[in-house]
Amino acid sequence: MDIKLINIGFGNIVSANRVVAIVSPESAPIKRIITDARDRGQLVDATYGRRTRAVIIADSGHVILSAIQPETVANRFIISKESQAED
Repeated sequence: MDIKLINIGFGNIVSANRVVAIVSPESAPIKRIITDARDRGQLVDATYGRRTRAVIIADSGHVILSAIQPETVANRFIISKESQAED
């Protein structure tokens, strides 16, 4: 199994194989997911103090906050998938 890594901003990287969803943080259900992850100790804040623009949900239950747009993260994910197909 090949491990593909996605840059989520400021030098932070997540495994593309573990990502379940990349969502915007504005809705109430997503805010609730963030709060629940914080309470469980499974929240990773990779925003470096900036505004949260993307919430990445991993298959392990971890919730990762990023300061870059969800579309940007998704594009990086797609580019990684395309480079994997070429290999």
